[in-house]
Amino acid sequence: MTAGRGFLRAVALGAVVAAAALPAGATSIMRADLGRIAATNALVVRGEVVDVYSHWNEDGNFILSDVRVVVEETLKGQPQREVVFTAMGGTVGDLSTVIVGGPEIEVGKRYVLFLNREDVPGRRNTLMVRDLSMGIFDIVDTPQGGWAISQAVRHPLLPDASGSVEPPGGFSGLSLENLGRAVRAARN
Repeated sequence: MTAGRGFLRAVALGAVVAAAALPAGATSIMRADLGRIAATNALVVRGEVVDVYSHWNEDGNFILSDVRVVVEETLKGQPQREVVFTAMGGTVGDLSTVIVGGPEIEVGKRYVLFLNREDVPGRRNTLMVRDLSMGIFDIVDTPQGGWAISQAVRHPLLPDASGSVEPPGGFSGLSLENLGRAVRAARN
């Protein structure tokens, strides 16, 4: 009987280890091209994140983060010096809410943000990155100038109608100049 129990414990332990190796959850994001993302968002800015304030929503059942950005350039929408938008998720005390496939934001980093007014848990008509990781581009300085890389390169995308799974701007990104040109073309 002892050998049988040992075998069962080994099988149970193996099942636990195998289950732990599986992803905890997944978010399915349908691929969209840069033109569609630019056309369907009201505000597109390039800027630096200077503050992130995470808090519970009014209902006290979901963590939101208010993100303050000093705007370097407005590519679409009314020019602004600063913008505050809301991101779902964040950390309050020892509790965190993570949105898989959502924007990853750090104070001191520069981004191109595609923003629109939408509802989030416990808050209506708030400015947010609606398109998850496809609506935020990391800015990387290169010897050739600024480069914008969609955060969607970090996540598998479901194919669009043409079968493409390439993130907006491509897997290697595009120059800030070309990104700006694409946004201006989509708004006309």
